Amino acid sequence: MRSKKKLMDLKQRFQIRSNSLEPKRGDILLSEPTMGDFYFGRSVVLLVDHSEVEGSFGIIMNKSLHLRLNEIADVFEDFDAPVFLGGPVAENQIFFMHTLGDLLPDTCQIMDGLYWGGDTDTLNTLISTGIANKDNTRFFLGYSGWESGQLVDELVRNSWLVGKANAHQLLTTPHQQMWKTFVGRMGREYEMWSRFPKNPEDN
Repeated sequence: MRSKKKLMDLKQRFQIRSNSLEPKRGDILLSEPTMGDFYFGRSVVLLVDHSEVEGSFGIIMNKSLHLRLNEIADVFEDFDAPVFLGGPVAENQIFFMHTLGDLLPDTCQIMDGLYWGGDTDTLNTLISTGIANKDNTRFFLGYSGWESGQLVDELVRNSWLVGKANAHQLLTTPHQQMWKTFVGRMGREYEMWSRFPKNPEDN
């Protein structure tokens, strides 16, 4: 009981103070430091799409699965690329983002210089010619989804901090450091977040 009260006190101490920012496509969601969920604890989620009517769709950017793409996908059998955990929905499906732009048909722009999905046959051709590589593509198992109004409710409960990041930052920041790095860019009022232990009971 005492440890539960301690955790509640910590949640109040680390309350988000700038959640007036409306989420939209291309924003990032930074989980608050006491969130212990397997998928979303210390996570950086990129919003691929957001609609008040249809809900929200995002990808966790900083959870490596220690898998290689050519080990799990026959269609990409010649591409030795890392695979990340995108979220708890459709975990048996592979999704990808890239910086290749219109070189891939049927792609969707998330933000300036960063795109979602596209024709896999064309992607394979770009891989075989060396145009697509591990620096300009990233692959995920699963995605993160919210029904209409669900994400806004979570923001009201201070589960997430809405932030900004560009394509270069998202694809080059080491995944082990991404949450702490992006939190550090949110201002001094969140400085204590990065020093908050993953397990408060250890302190």
